[in-house]
Amino acid sequence: MKRQCIVYQQFPRLCATQEALRTKECCPPWEGDGSACGASSGRGTCEDVVVSAHPDGPQYPFSGLDDREKWPLVFYNRTCQCTDNFMGFNCGDCTFGYFGENCNERRESLRRNIFHLSRAERLKLVSYLNLAKQTISRDYVVVTGTYREMQNGTNPMFAEVSVYDVFVWMHYYVSRNALLGGPGNVWTDVDFAHWAPAFLPWHRAYLLHWEHEIRKLTGDTSFTIPYWDWRDAQGCDVCTDELMGDRSTQDPSLISPGSVFSSWTVLCSQAQDYSARGVLCDATEEGPLRRNPGNHNRNLVERLPTSDDVEFTLSLTNYDTGPMDRSANMSFRNTLEGFGDPRTGLGNSSRLGMHAALHVYMNGSMSSVQGSANDPIFLLHHAFVDCLYEQWLRRHRPSPSQYPESNAPIGHNSEYHMAPILPLHRNRDFFISSKDLGYEYTHLLDASQKLAESLHPSLDELRDVWPWLLLAGLCGGILTIAIAAAVLTTKRWYKGSSWLRARSWKHAFALPERQPLIRSNEIEETNQHNYQTTM
Repeated sequence: MKRQCIVYQQFPRLCATQEALRTKECCPPWEGDGSACGASSGRGTCEDVVVSAHPDGPQYPFSGLDDREKWPLVFYNRTCQCTDNFMGFNCGDCTFGYFGENCNERRESLRRNIFHLSRAERLKLVSYLNLAKQTISRDYVVVTGTYREMQNGTNPMFAEVSVYDVFVWMHYYVSRNALLGGPGNVWTDVDFAHWAPAFLPWHRAYLLHWEHEIRKLTGDTSFTIPYWDWRDAQGCDVCTDELMGDRSTQDPSLISPGSVFSSWTVLCSQAQDYSARGVLCDATEEGPLRRNPGNHNRNLVERLPTSDDVEFTLSLTNYDTGPMDRSANMSFRNTLEGFGDPRTGLGNSSRLGMHAALHVYMNGSMSSVQGSANDPIFLLHHAFVDCLYEQWLRRHRPSPSQYPESNAPIGHNSEYHMAPILPLHRNRDFFISSKDLGYEYTHLLDASQKLAESLHPSLDELRDVWPWLLLAGLCGGILTIAIAAAVLTTKRWYKGSSWLRARSWKHAFALPERQPLIRSNEIEETNQHNYQTTM
């Protein structure tokens, strides 16, 4: 269902035209009043983009070669700036945590442990994911060529993809190698959302936008991404056909045909091929979703993260340190990301831990940084990573100055706009509590609230069956009354029948209580640096 868009499409769709690229202006009209950025309704205005002049770190020594530099200036230097609680590329949406026609209804959403969802909620989750995978995005297209290949905008190169695959592409695009010109000529030591301070804020914004798009697609404003608490897990316990898909018995690297995910195809997953050809992902299908949990490179990942690993990571007081890359020592960000040892805090660990360990363990689509979002487990995994980020923020209450203003790897300074996200967000905007962004985790609730939450699926299923229980109770009551009436009638008849008086009423109607209610055999039955892959 993906096709190349030659002209007049989006990025947002309304900004992927020759005119928008020529004028470098992305200020689409809001449908509510037809004015650019909803200006007539006071929602926003079209303004010049201001980018930070603070210096970047030495990891990327180029300038003017990559379209993500000083995002989004290569494509647009004017975008919508929204007022009050409005948000979006045309100010047509509400900012995170606000709802309603005028975006003035404050509401806190709850992200829950996936194993605390009822059966109906699990089914809804899988259905929503599949709907997003099968529905072409109404608002966005994705870039398939560099600005230079577009001849400075005169030949737009975009492709239509599904709502789900927009986010697959975003994760690819932000983490791809820099193209320096020609086959094999790439710079690998660059990533605008990984290996540096913006890893946690960028993925926080990414999940919020993903959640937002699912709500728009389904009309279900209460939808939230569940999380997978993988501490001390002995295997992939979300890999069941009811959830993210079991493994196929015919090919252990594929998803079971009993899961809807077995029909999913991936895109933007062949990083080495793109680098060898010196091109961008063209958003075409590249084969089935793959996963083979546990059959990974044991020299790279020894085991899944433990509770002790998590506690050590949360105990680190500095958000980031030193060069603020994979070599950072005693850095909370680097240790949680997986390049710091979760037992010592030392960077450039020979074995990956925490977040990165899960990616390698999955041994398939998840084990490639650029293609990892193809697997829906990515969302459950990163929701828990974000939960741990939130736990650290609440425990240490860092000042805003803990987030670096300058000298972080390119894309990671506090005032840098997150590539390739439109509308624009700065990294510092998501170095704040989730509560300020309108959501909470059940993992962080107090003990009594957690207990109530753990009972949620049982109570939900009880609500589903209570009409049947009521009906059964009524039928039982009627039956009891009928039996009682029959007994009374029989007793009256017995009193008038002389030949029955010689028999004992007690012996005629007594239950043999000495017999067990369950047979003995029934009792016995009751007691029975990139992520890597070896695939």
